[in-house]
Amino acid sequence: GRGQAGRRVSLRAAQVCAPTRLPVIPTLSVVIPCYNESNTLEACVARVRAIASPSRSLEIVIVDDASRDDSLSRARALAARYPNVRVVAHQVNQGKGAALRTGFRHVTGDFVAIQDADLEYDPQDLVRLLEPLEAGKADAVLGSRFLSGGVHRVLYFWHSAGNRFLTLMSNVFTDLNLTDIETCYKVFRREVIQSIEIEEDRFGFEPEIVAKLADRRLRIYEAGISYDGRTYAEGKKIGARDGFHALYCIVRYNARSAPAILQLAVYLWIAAVAGGIDLAAFGLARVVGASIPVATAGAYALGAIANYGLCSGLLFSQPKGAGSGATRARYAAVALVGGALDLGLTRQLIDAGFSAVLAKGLALLPFPVLDFWVRRQLVFRHASRGPWEPRGLEPGELR
Repeated sequence: GRGQAGRRVSLRAAQVCAPTRLPVIPTLSVVIPCYNESNTLEACVARVRAIASPSRSLEIVIVDDASRDDSLSRARALAARYPNVRVVAHQVNQGKGAALRTGFRHVTGDFVAIQDADLEYDPQDLVRLLEPLEAGKADAVLGSRFLSGGVHRVLYFWHSAGNRFLTLMSNVFTDLNLTDIETCYKVFRREVIQSIEIEEDRFGFEPEIVAKLADRRLRIYEAGISYDGRTYAEGKKIGARDGFHALYCIVRYNARSAPAILQLAVYLWIAAVAGGIDLAAFGLARVVGASIPVATAGAYALGAIANYGLCSGLLFSQPKGAGSGATRARYAAVALVGGALDLGLTRQLIDAGFSAVLAKGLALLPFPVLDFWVRRQLVFRHASRGPWEPRGLEPGELR
């Protein structure tokens, strides 16, 4: 009776007074690197702001890379107008990769996207790229201009051919089947991108980040996007030099943990360069009258220095802070043994009737494969990527 009615009233009162738990809305942080884009920056930001929705909040971080036009003042005006827009400014122009590195440090959202300050890419495509991340299936999603995703402006054939070639070379080293590594549109879980050290200052960021995502064996997805490319007269900045540097970055950031056969291929090139220096120095030393032992030892030392520089900087590059002192000591010990073998072989071939330069060249032939094995197993720390993870890494598990 009266007691039960009182309990019902108390229960209703408790339900009314209990706080309502609002759903958590994910935030997308969009980093916009900007250099001399005053003509398009406002329209770009307007397009990005248009993808905000009741189920997704938005944070925009514009990084002005010491623009020479009024991009920075326009960016600051946008930040004054919109509370979700922030501006960070470089005092000296450093490049797109450096601007992104700065932007990634300042984002706070759940997911992080890259948006160029021009109008080549349509932010509406970011909504599709976010789907695998919001569903918890992906750690990074890349847009592809070569998959069916929307309209494309038809422009430079050799530019697109170069992009496809760079993507192919990246896939060879990463064992991924991407179709467009040079795309601007890349979206990440914030914990992932903030845990990766970005070293490249310019457009080398693109192959670098793909290599480092692959190295961690994270879950990578790809989706087709539209593309309204610019001509160079309209402000396009990437050029042939950046393409060659991208090829270098593919090797540099992948070779350390690539399969042994790919590492051997890279090392054969290194050995050819170092061997060429060795042989040229030997020939020059003989011309000026140096004895066989002096010419052989001096030439071998120069070749060994070149070999170390290429191995440590390209093939077996180590993370910053790695034990380079111990590595150099191991390399010096191996080089001393190699130098003694080189001198012995050279003298034996000369005694057998070969000319000095020919004997020196023939003495170098057995070294490349042997040197590769010794450097890979004894000198430089060898790392392999291991198997692909069947799941994404939680923030506390990031390596």
